[in-house]
Amino acid sequence: MLHHFKVLIVAFVLLSGSASFAQTENYPPPAQVAADFKKLLDRPKVDFNPSFETTKTDSVIIERGFIYSEKDEKVPILIYKPVSTQALFPVVIFLHGTGGKKDANDIKNILYQLTKRGMMGVAIDARFHGARIPGGAHGSKEYVEAATRAWENTDKTHQTHPFFFDTVYDLWRLTDYLITRPDVQANRIGMGGISMGGIETWMAASVDKRIKVVVLDVAAQSFKWSLENDRWQGRVNTIKGAHLQAAKDMGDSVLNKRNVKAVWDKLIPGITGEFDCPSMLRLMAPRPMLVLSTEKDNNCPLPGAKIAFASAQVAYGSNAGNQLKMDIELNKPHGSTPKHLQMTLDWFAKWL
Repeated sequence: MLHHFKVLIVAFVLLSGSASFAQTENYPPPAQVAADFKKLLDRPKVDFNPSFETTKTDSVIIERGFIYSEKDEKVPILIYKPVSTQALFPVVIFLHGTGGKKDANDIKNILYQLTKRGMMGVAIDARFHGARIPGGAHGSKEYVEAATRAWENTDKTHQTHPFFFDTVYDLWRLTDYLITRPDVQANRIGMGGISMGGIETWMAASVDKRIKVVVLDVAAQSFKWSLENDRWQGRVNTIKGAHLQAAKDMGDSVLNKRNVKAVWDKLIPGITGEFDCPSMLRLMAPRPMLVLSTEKDNNCPLPGAKIAFASAQVAYGSNAGNQLKMDIELNKPHGSTPKHLQMTLDWFAKWL
């Protein structure tokens, strides 16, 4: 099948029709990409030691608690369940963006809306977000500080990856935990997220076949395309302090392609190569995947998102028209929209 071979990616024409672009890559076969990514993120397994408290209302059952993903990493979890006599539920893991948290109103609303469709909704705080910080994180402040420390680290045997990768590992362990629960249908688990949460989704779900349905909201992109086409600024701004420190350490007075790439190569190694979104999305096939983008997105520029989608189309082949879909909101900046929220909920309801 096509997706077992190295893929030639040819991107689409820009929406305006006035310019075109292309990116070609000979990525490793999907199985090798999956093995390489798992090896990169691998670390010692620990007991979950789960602890939860339950609150019941007339419309929803809410569980708050945590599991351990690593010896010193407690993962705060929020679960919404339908009030139902049903014993087993399909599950959607849904993830917040940079500076957000699992308890934000938009995330809680999504979890609640999922219960109205008979599904369990699960959210976590990403590393250095929300309750992962004692007393609560201050937006993305602690996240940027962690990225800066990771950049300045000189001990290669203890390199952290707070920029996406460490939370991806948490998601794998979260899935490990969920399938042990007596109220979860282990063969009906989906995952989605907004912005950073969507990026963590395509990273985690691409190599974890237990995730059966995927939604990426303003998250698909090509890091390589952004770097090569001077469109890296939006993504860099999400951890700008770390990038500024790197530029200073490298003797640069301004941010530029060289020092940006240096940060990415250390904090998210492989992100402009085999672990870039166009490569990873191939691994989703043939699972149902919805890609949601906005035309004026500076964080995940649309041309790069189209490259990633085009790569997925090759891998999905004849299934592309049914189980793979992309929707673009015109004249909208980076961010979720009411239309895309509705499409997200409908996609999970249809395929889970």
